[in-house]
Amino acid sequence: MDAELIIIEPRFADKIALIKLNRPKELNALNLQLMLELKSALTELDANNEVRVIIITGNEKAFAAGADIKQMADQSAIDMLRTDQFSTWDQIRKTKKPIIAAVSGFALGGGCELCLLCDMIVASETAQFGQPEIKIGVMPGAGGTQRLPRAVGKAMAMEMILTGQFIDANEAYRIGLVNKVVPVEIYLNEAVRLARQIAAQSPIAVQLAKESVLKAFEMPLQEALYFERKNFYMLFATEDQKEGMAAFVEKRTPDFKGK
Repeated sequence: MDAELIIIEPRFADKIALIKLNRPKELNALNLQLMLELKSALTELDANNEVRVIIITGNEKAFAAGADIKQMADQSAIDMLRTDQFSTWDQIRKTKKPIIAAVSGFALGGGCELCLLCDMIVASETAQFGQPEIKIGVMPGAGGTQRLPRAVGKAMAMEMILTGQFIDANEAYRIGLVNKVVPVEIYLNEAVRLARQIAAQSPIAVQLAKESVLKAFEMPLQEALYFERKNFYMLFATEDQKEGMAAFVEKRTPDFKGK
């Protein structure tokens, strides 16, 4: 696809793809064009059988420092309603393949919300997370008030959202927002390492497992358990299940084909 504000780097040998947000002068502020390009890229990569895991990253200074305020400052409520900018975010949420956020520097406002849309977060020691919208007279609108409490609990989410204060990478790890914190020099390599581990598994099992985990936040327990069970049974119709269990019995490494 043609893109101006993101860079797509397929790594087919590893069965992963890297998407780099590329508005460095604006600290990767998420304007409408960037989000549309990101949506299109994720849609294409989700349909590409050569890709099993997707990484989203920015640069060492900023993952994304928020939404593009200049684009919204003069908008009316009706303008915002008609623009319907969050429909793009809804499509990103529907991506079936696992998404890892590789975060260094600022992940604020919409940038933090984009991290929350991802399935895992690898952070550099310089990463900072926050929802500072309250400081400019608004509130999170791309899922922050809903996904952040699910990630870190009510009290911490309330503090972050109502004060607008940032938290550093170590605090984000302590409260369960990120998977790991590593030196800035290796944060992207660490995300790639994690992606390779996941890409080595059965892609069908990975996608159904991701879907089942997400349902834990959307369904009552009994309904979610029923959903999990159906996905578990469904995997017994795949060649990968036969290969995986045969490899276990034969004490060898499985060769998953995604079938």
